Amino acid sequence: MPEVNLDRVGVLLRSLLELLWNKSEGLPAHDILAYLPEMTRLTDYEKAYSPSTNTPRYERMIRLATFPLEKAGWLLKSNKGNWCLTEEGRQACRQYPNIQEFFSEALNILDEVKKNTSQYRATTEEAQEKAWKQIQTFLQKLHRTEFHSLVADLLEAMGYHVLWIAPPEKSDVQIDIILNKEPIGTQESRILVQVKHKGQAIPMEGLKNLQSILRSNDFGLLVSSGGFTREVRVEIENEAFQKLTAWDLEKFFDLWMKYYDHLSPEARKRLPLKAIQFIDPEGDF
Repeated sequence: MPEVNLDRVGVLLRSLLELLWNKSEGLPAHDILAYLPEMTRLTDYEKAYSPSTNTPRYERMIRLATFPLEKAGWLLKSNKGNWCLTEEGRQACRQYPNIQEFFSEALNILDEVKKNTSQYRATTEEAQEKAWKQIQTFLQKLHRTEFHSLVADLLEAMGYHVLWIAPPEKSDVQIDIILNKEPIGTQESRILVQVKHKGQAIPMEGLKNLQSILRSNDFGLLVSSGGFTREVRVEIENEAFQKLTAWDLEKFFDLWMKYYDHLSPEARKRLPLKAIQFIDPEGDF
């Protein structure tokens, strides 16, 4: 079996760092692994599928090689499979321009226990990414009214009361759901919810449109399964939009899991999930 040496790992890591260098928000691991063969000529051994994982060997090589970078605080990985180079990682790249020295320093930071758990971590990481991809596809394929129902289910689980939801035949309304903290709507403030499904990333115009219809005591929630532009993600934190909240698909699902125990049985059936147990790579062995 061909041996993978440090020099070869360094070549692959350099391509990874080049991909992430100008991506401040990172990239999905699936996209990174798909791009790497276009940047670096792979050997037949690296392109071949591993019989134990049923994935190309180079993918496992990259996943294992990035664990020291993650533990060193140089690479940030989300549980949805997004990889992002941190500012500490950029500084390390500048401090260690030789990729082999860069990787060796990351290995020095990584303690021995974490080294021994890297195989567990690779398996768990791949499973998390595949699970999120499946859930993401399921949600995006839902009909508009089905996704609206899930949003209403979640809001009720969070303790809000749905006062009104747009009829299924109405597809051009500005507001899809109206909420209140009280079941009969005695509080003056309302929460107006606008749900955008299967569309492109919402630009600033979409945010401003929702803000323009809010009354003085109203608050707004904009839910977009297509996400938001970078400008929206930045501006939503500004004081001018303090009465607005924005959820993309990841935020929606994270809240769904957080309030899962409060969801109705009917809601759980609309988004059927099953827990699967893995060895915890952060646990003690």
